[in-house]
Amino acid sequence: MKTLYTAEALATGDGRDGHGRSSDGRLDFDLASPTELGGSGDGTNPEQLFAVGYAACFHSALRLVARQDKADVTDSSVGARVSLGQIDGGGFGLAVELEVTLPNLDHDTAQQLAEKAHQVCPYSNATRGNIEVTLTVSDD
Repeated sequence: MKTLYTAEALATGDGRDGHGRSSDGRLDFDLASPTELGGSGDGTNPEQLFAVGYAACFHSALRLVARQDKADVTDSSVGARVSLGQIDGGGFGLAVELEVTLPNLDHDTAQQLAEKAHQVCPYSNATRGNIEVTLTVSDD
């Protein structure tokens, strides 16, 4: 891989209940486990950060492939749900649901673009074969 950019961040404190900061200081926040996992919920958590990152990255990939196909992606959006659960052997795993909304395209065209984006997106390429990723095209 030819590196184009590298992001750096540091987590301190008690992990999920600690502090996170990017090397440039643009992100600087407290972390807190969600109430569903017995935490206070008074901060963001890694799954929320992953969801925002994946949604933004996938949306960029979607817009890229749409431009190549000269498709109208006005008012498009990508929502991400990241679930944390237990896997066999006592460890933990993630599952992702991506919901793509392309209101100016018919369902079949939107589905084709979403599938093309899934081949281009770095997050999709990183997770492929490692975690379940469900891709849904909304008819809204």
